[in-house]
Amino acid sequence: MNTDIKGITNTGANQEGLLDKIWPHVELIAAITSGLLIAIGWLLEKNDLTTASVVSFVLAFLIGGYAKAKEGIESTIAEKELNVEMLMIFAAIGSAVIGYWTEGAILIFIFSLSGALETYTMNKSHKEISALMELQPQEALVVSNGVEKITPVAELRIGDLILIKPGERIPSDGRIVKGQSHLDEAAITGESIPVSKGVHEDVYAGTVNLNGSLTVEITKESSDTLFQKIIQLVQSAQSEKSPSQLFIEKFEGMYVKVVLAVVALMMFLPHFLLGWSWTETFYRAMILLVVASPCALVASIMPATLAAISTGARRGILFKGGVHLENLSHLRAIAFDKTGTLTKGKPEVTDILTNEEISKTEFLLKTAAIESHSNHPLANAIVNYAKENREEALIHPESIEDISGYGVKATYEHELWKIGKADFVGREAAESFLDGAALRLAQEGKTIVFVQKDGEIVGLIALKDVVRDETKKAIDQLKQKGIYTVMLTGDSKNTAHAIAAESHVNDYTAECLPEDKVEKLKRIKEEYGHVAMVGDGINDAPALATANVGIAMGDGSGVALETADVVLMKNDLPRIAEAIQLSEKMNRIIKQNVIFSISVIMVLIVSNFLQFIDLPFGVIGHEGSTILVILNGLRLLKS
Repeated sequence: MNTDIKGITNTGANQEGLLDKIWPHVELIAAITSGLLIAIGWLLEKNDLTTASVVSFVLAFLIGGYAKAKEGIESTIAEKELNVEMLMIFAAIGSAVIGYWTEGAILIFIFSLSGALETYTMNKSHKEISALMELQPQEALVVSNGVEKITPVAELRIGDLILIKPGERIPSDGRIVKGQSHLDEAAITGESIPVSKGVHEDVYAGTVNLNGSLTVEITKESSDTLFQKIIQLVQSAQSEKSPSQLFIEKFEGMYVKVVLAVVALMMFLPHFLLGWSWTETFYRAMILLVVASPCALVASIMPATLAAISTGARRGILFKGGVHLENLSHLRAIAFDKTGTLTKGKPEVTDILTNEEISKTEFLLKTAAIESHSNHPLANAIVNYAKENREEALIHPESIEDISGYGVKATYEHELWKIGKADFVGREAAESFLDGAALRLAQEGKTIVFVQKDGEIVGLIALKDVVRDETKKAIDQLKQKGIYTVMLTGDSKNTAHAIAAESHVNDYTAECLPEDKVEKLKRIKEEYGHVAMVGDGINDAPALATANVGIAMGDGSGVALETADVVLMKNDLPRIAEAIQLSEKMNRIIKQNVIFSISVIMVLIVSNFLQFIDLPFGVIGHEGSTILVILNGLRLLKS
């Protein structure tokens, strides 16, 4: 008995899981099914199986048109205004009334397919919010009178003390009251190098405590944290309608009203004013409803857009919708994140300086041997550099001690070595080493690691998140197109200045938190109009959503990839200029198609009023123009 119940339960769960997978694609499945039924109906009609063909066409109407008819009726009732969905339904029914089932079914099929693609895109656009939410802990370890208690983050209050262990994410914004550790703040600042923080310093929700135990005093309610602001900024930016979308909605209402008003008048006025028979009057009204349907206008845009998107995908440029591809040609400015976008996103050794008492080979091998016992990103970069440039094996030190927040201390061949920041080895000695070499390197945006042996500094290692090889080429290409380029980064001014100069951007803004990036982006939009944002981190999500076009690097965070409108799958920045060029060509073709299709519709409408055209020729002209604009759009496949 138990086995049967378990089997039934599993079967029900499997069916529910299958439905969950299928449901987001149900509109697309209905559209494809409608297309297949149209093909079957056409074949049956060709074989004189009229009744069977009509049944097939009716099924195509019902299956393909249900979603759009439901949407159109509900929208009409809610807004008390007719829309294009209703016009398409009327046109398809009108075609069927005068015996042209195939044409009516095709109108339904094209419109249902475009609706399915629109629904799919909208479903995808909401995923980044859930991806962001997964990064924020749901519980915190509250410490009160020496007693630890697990508490939901939503119940935390200002002044509460929470304990954060190594490897845990910070659950809410606060200030350290006890302990010292390195924190990975990439989720907030985008900086790849962990930051050392101690007592009285601020920490942010969503960042990661790497190696030390911290006691933090909550300074903000969970709903007011910087992390929550990121989520709110994304939601706010996505809820705003673009000017083009507002124009289209306004055009739809006007177009439907005009067409339906003219068709309604034509159903009886010609009989009284021009002496047409009732049969001729109704016949001409149905022709008008067919030829005035926006089938050719829809085909003017969709095939061209899909062809351009396909071409972009072949080149490693993923567009999440035609509107984003269209907007690229209007860009006048592009903002770039630094870490992982203009740069490689990880520190690399750029300089090794030593005094006369030690050779660079000995210095590098002993330093790397000691650093091989640390998991700090700077230590890893030094070890990797040593392995790439020296074949000698690393000899382990006799003893090693990690000094949290400062560096590492080790005994190596009976010598006392210290590796870390300036304060760890003596700031005065560090700043005067080799006539102030460290200050010069720091001004170039480099992070300095000092090495001391038996109380004397013997060398230093400079590291930097280096600019990608293709960055300069990409920026130069955009500047040639007259596009203003700016770098927005959470890094210090020295680092930002050095990277900006090296990457050739027009301007930069340093020490940016996510909300600062959004504000800066809004100011750029006010000055230049259409603006793009290129980034790869969680902290870039609000700016990506605020920009007219958000562009993410392919190896970026999941949140950035979901928020962005365009993804560079191979992290190839020069592809941005190619994408803009593709957008310009697509917009030219769409303009050609729109002008041509409207011209044909106008000619057909006038010919119908003058009784120069019969229904078969009206259908041929209408469907023929549709085929021509589709073929013109498909030229983009060869771009």
